[in-house]
Amino acid sequence: MNRLARFAANERGVAALEFVLVFPFLMTVLFGIVDTSLLLCDKAVITNASREAARAGVVVRVPQMGASDVAGVALSYAQSNLVTGGTATTPTVNVDQSAGTSPGSPLSVTVSYTYEGLVLGSALSSLTGPVTVSATTVMNYE
Repeated sequence: MNRLARFAANERGVAALEFVLVFPFLMTVLFGIVDTSLLLCDKAVITNASREAARAGVVVRVPQMGASDVAGVALSYAQSNLVTGGTATTPTVNVDQSAGTSPGSPLSVTVSYTYEGLVLGSALSSLTGPVTVSATTVMNYE
């Protein structure tokens, strides 16, 4: 009985030690999930920005929107909806009207954004380079 009591007394700090050893791994996983979620959210925003700009460009209106107006629609949508985490990276917009603006001609809008990340994303991008999120939408003029 005495031997069992001594064995139980020696095990008192094991749970705290195991927690200290596992805690950094758990925090890394947690922040990785948060950064990945924010990256996917920004990807959805970039996709919607290109879609909104392309739709605004192909709708029939007089006078028709120019490339700078279409790019402005994409920029205003992206800048008001991106989750940047304090860093203000402006997305780049490329509008391709090379086929003309007659009905049936395609309009292509490409929006690109460099994701910097919050915690692990910024550390990872210093090792691997920045993560560029891009979306292209092609619609035909009405």
